[in-house]
Amino acid sequence: MTARKGRAGRHLHGGKFAYAALIVFTAGSLFPLVWTAIAASRTNTRLAQTPPPFWFGSRLFRNLEIAWTDANMGTALLNTTVVAGSVAAGTVVFSTFAGFAFAKLRFRLKNALLLLVIGTMMVPPQLSVVPLYMLIAELSWTDQLQSVILPTLVSAFGVFFMRQYLMEALPGELIEAARVDGAGSLRVVWHIVFPAARPAMAVLGMLTFVMAWNDFFWPILALTQSGNPTVQVALAGLGQGYIPDQSVIMAGALLGTLPLLIAFVVFGRQIVGGIMQGAVKG
Repeated sequence: MTARKGRAGRHLHGGKFAYAALIVFTAGSLFPLVWTAIAASRTNTRLAQTPPPFWFGSRLFRNLEIAWTDANMGTALLNTTVVAGSVAAGTVVFSTFAGFAFAKLRFRLKNALLLLVIGTMMVPPQLSVVPLYMLIAELSWTDQLQSVILPTLVSAFGVFFMRQYLMEALPGELIEAARVDGAGSLRVVWHIVFPAARPAMAVLGMLTFVMAWNDFFWPILALTQSGNPTVQVALAGLGQGYIPDQSVIMAGALLGTLPLLIAFVVFGRQIVGGIMQGAVKG
């Protein structure tokens, strides 16, 4: 494992301890996913025995089929993709606009408004559930996807994150030069701010997408399992009975996790490449 070149031009290599630590942390990170797959391939009776199974069984595809049918997983995956993609795109765009305004523009009460935005991060989300649900019911949006998309299109964390990044990564001289050339605010944002903020936008989009994909608290209140469920709402009613079928529940959890893993495998190189490219330009 090459870290970087030393002063004399030699490469610094990780020692045995570094490799051992990487192996331990990798195994610890993969263990929950592997155990989910093992549990999904067994029967509920076998999972209740001691010691628990530590290798795969023969019921993986059968349990996946049951989970797919009982949880309406096809609709849930499609709905979750729409919700998570819309929330991530909206959060990235609106947070970049707001972050640019707080970082580089001058207007009255800027600091007070920024403190107000940061202050909303300290309010527990449970306090807003009742008025938010009353608003959605008044708009007749219950059990519709817009009820979980629109309230989360902008996040205070995203605004603060983009503001902190643009404070350092976006030189004020570029904005002034664009103003001298006659560029308007939207053109400045499109041609200067967005390219400069691309690495931070990739990170914020990835974090927001994962957060929206795994969100459970608000979707379980706004959506129903038989109408327009997301993955987490669909999994809440899976395997229920006098004795919950843990193997089917694990199979459903595996189905809900696989799209995220595929997305990281397919787009992980592009995300890391964009971050590294931005770092080199900076």
